Amino acid sequence: MKFAVVGAGAIGAFVGALLEKTGQQVTLIARGPHMRAMQERGVRVSGSMGEFESHPAITDDPASAGEVDAVLLALKAHSLTQMAPRLAPLLGPSTAIVSMQNGIPWWYFSRHGGDLEGMRLETVDPGGAISHSIDPLRIVGCVIYCSTIITEPGVIHHIEGARFPIGELDGARSDRCRRISEAFNAAGLKCPVRTNIRHDIWVKLMGNVAFNPISALTRATMAEILECPETRALAKSIMGESELIANKVGVDLGISIDQRMMGAEKVGRHKTSMLQDVEAGRPLELESIVGAVVELGERLGVDIPYTRAVHACAKLLARSIV
Repeated sequence: MKFAVVGAGAIGAFVGALLEKTGQQVTLIARGPHMRAMQERGVRVSGSMGEFESHPAITDDPASAGEVDAVLLALKAHSLTQMAPRLAPLLGPSTAIVSMQNGIPWWYFSRHGGDLEGMRLETVDPGGAISHSIDPLRIVGCVIYCSTIITEPGVIHHIEGARFPIGELDGARSDRCRRISEAFNAAGLKCPVRTNIRHDIWVKLMGNVAFNPISALTRATMAEILECPETRALAKSIMGESELIANKVGVDLGISIDQRMMGAEKVGRHKTSMLQDVEAGRPLELESIVGAVVELGERLGVDIPYTRAVHACAKLLARSIV
């Protein structure tokens, strides 16, 4: 298959390198020193999946890549508004766009069915800029269970995880999902095809909506949050609120909050992605992970005071970083 990875940072470059290494045709779309280093030396990967180099095509211009079979949209949610109009040169008649953002994606209520069909969340699609540029029929949902970091430009260290469940928004088992799954699996990535990708989104989000903003505000690892009785109770309360919202939009999580907390404990002294962004002075993925849940609570009439309070504090923090 022919892939374009838009937003080839730590995750995108890692996935693209593995795909290229196993014979797929890959173009990484990146920018800055990271892009230049990959152009000069390729992508260098280390970690639990071994050490290797990969030499996909590298560019900062989507138009130079041409039409592809699948676009892996690996940039952070807050960058989509500016990038979405630039994707057109990559899109042929049947190009799929694999949406790999954290939190609640802009397309969540597309091909959703029921009373909420077509609802647009201002927090993740301000002014409708993304939905005006990307046809939701192209979207394949994806949830990332993988931790990587850029140790220096062009060099990716894989910490843990290699699971990327995908699924059609209407739950169909499509040929394009099968082909993407086969390519990922051949590259050593676990890519099951789901019939309810929104369930996977909420299972991950239940933890992220609690631990990400608390860690950003306190600079604490997940283990430290759980070791402190007060922040542990706060995280549990936020998880309970997110479960209320999930149920309201028709998702039965099938996992208890206590089970989710146990899973978090196993992660240990891990810095969340939001804490890593705070330490690096990067914009936070606050609205897709937390703000969208707050907006849903307001629009669906569900009171979520703990989530609202943490969101307000993290929003003030985010302004100081930008």
